Amino acid sequence: MFDYRIKAGNPALLGVTKDGKYINFAVVVRDGKDCRLLLYRKGTAEIAAEIPFTEEMRFGDIYAMQIGLLPANEFDYNYLVDGEVIVDPYAGVICGRETWGVHPQGIHFLRSAVQTERFSWQGDRPLMIPYEDCILYVTHVRGFTMDASSKCRNPGTFAGVKEKISYLKDMGINQLELMPVYEFAEYEQEKLSKKHMPVSRSVKEQMNYWGYGEAYYFAPKASLSATGNPVREFKELVRELHKNGIELILEFYFPARTNLHLILDCIRYWVSEYHIDGVHVNSQGTPLGSLVFDPQLSRTKIMSEGFPLEEFYESDYKPSYRRLAEYNDGFLQTARRFLRGDEDMLEQVAWRMRRNPAQQAVINYMACHNGFTLTDAVSYDVKHNEDNGEENRDGSNYNCSCNYGEEGPVSSRKIRQLREKQLRNAFLLLLLSQGVPAIYGGDEMGNSQNGNNNAWCQDNEISWIQWSRKKADRRLREFVKAAIQFRKNSRAFGRLKEYTMKDHLSKGMPDLSYHGEKAWYKEFISSSRQMGILYAGCHTGGETCYVLYNMHTAEHKLALPILPKGERWYVTADTGREEAFYSPGEELLLDDQKTVAVPPRTIMILAGKKDETD
Repeated sequence: MFDYRIKAGNPALLGVTKDGKYINFAVVVRDGKDCRLLLYRKGTAEIAAEIPFTEEMRFGDIYAMQIGLLPANEFDYNYLVDGEVIVDPYAGVICGRETWGVHPQGIHFLRSAVQTERFSWQGDRPLMIPYEDCILYVTHVRGFTMDASSKCRNPGTFAGVKEKISYLKDMGINQLELMPVYEFAEYEQEKLSKKHMPVSRSVKEQMNYWGYGEAYYFAPKASLSATGNPVREFKELVRELHKNGIELILEFYFPARTNLHLILDCIRYWVSEYHIDGVHVNSQGTPLGSLVFDPQLSRTKIMSEGFPLEEFYESDYKPSYRRLAEYNDGFLQTARRFLRGDEDMLEQVAWRMRRNPAQQAVINYMACHNGFTLTDAVSYDVKHNEDNGEENRDGSNYNCSCNYGEEGPVSSRKIRQLREKQLRNAFLLLLLSQGVPAIYGGDEMGNSQNGNNNAWCQDNEISWIQWSRKKADRRLREFVKAAIQFRKNSRAFGRLKEYTMKDHLSKGMPDLSYHGEKAWYKEFISSSRQMGILYAGCHTGGETCYVLYNMHTAEHKLALPILPKGERWYVTADTGREEAFYSPGEELLLDDQKTVAVPPRTIMILAGKKDETD
């Protein structure tokens, strides 16, 4: 017999919350439909009680009920709205999807669960690492460690990601972005009848591996948990990331017309309940201003395709904490075309690489989940999505890629070496840009999807990272690690302030300048594929850095600007070498201090150093 005390609840807090000795249930029900609370015995389909919401429990479109002394850990719940079973969209835990990839017909029904377990954060707080110091790594929880080559004890789970924290830290990563980790359906959203049985289906469905679509946004995905307790496991992951100096950014996809209050409540919940550092919002029309001006999110990083800054800020306003970041394919398309050797790209790539506005950061990347991996971008001319079952019609046809002579894997040593060099060039283009460099997980070890540029439905070796042990891939990983360290050590890159290209400190030269065959003369003509970028040490407070780019198929000589007395040009890195970076103290002194010959498809980094031979 259900004899707990029941009364009208608090409509201000949707979902399930504790209010003293009472458990508060609050749900939005449109159009005044009949609503009942269904309570199930924990872990079973047995309905312990069906309790109607009375008129006094209705507050506009919100029904709210409080039940006194209810042992919440003994019950799951749903709502019955006009005869249809509804899972609470604000549920912090969802029961019924504990096993990844189980088709809806194999699930009897879903239930919302009450989360009451306490967690010791041990003083943890979001890290608030300035954007200019961030090195971002983007991956999918399952795909990151699911392959046996990851050698994880808990592959494909939050615990598996936790096992790889030492790897991320060793690489120099201090910001991790995870694709959707909330409770999405791997297959079409389950529909529940009054009898709690799934709707039958006759059409074979593709798996929603990426996790985009309608979801239960407040609950960490149970099938990504190794322990059966996704709430605790995810909190442990966040806490351990923070202990190792790594921020966590979560990606959220909100379909068009998603309720704005749900979006705001969801992001606030993950920030307060899970201590995440920021969100990447695929907006689909989400009113971003509501996130920008929410006082509870004033120290939370917010990334999205773009922000109408003129609607948010005065033109001369500089935020005390730069937390917005533009996140789109602009850098990818420009940098890949330059890498490929397209004409008329110098001015565009130069702008992309120095872009660093005061009111928002810019996320730069050379590859992401929606397109070719970086290895595939230098291995395939066209997409190969036949495995998706759509006759290769899906996925973008605009990949800005090049196979350099032959499609896919090759036996030609010459082509392999050229591709390896182009990967080194690609990473330097990314890591020498002023925006936040974002590495797509697996690119640093040569991961391939066999030319599939739309692996949204591939839960297999196509989308899982292959933790390669090949010698060439180990070299690439060590190169990326060295390039990240170089960026962190140099004062020329990762700056808070954007370069002005003027001598604003009256040092005798601009803070940033472009050079060609003649010093101080940029050659941004359509046929040019080479340039030198000088970062003046007198402005940065570090060594003068000169980066030479030649994406042409022929060698080009570029002028060397004259250094201050007592300094000479040394080569710090050369992507024409397998081990591109020279060890500290072993940099190569240039014999000719007036010009340097840059080989085809090569990037060289020069540093102005005191001449030790004098």
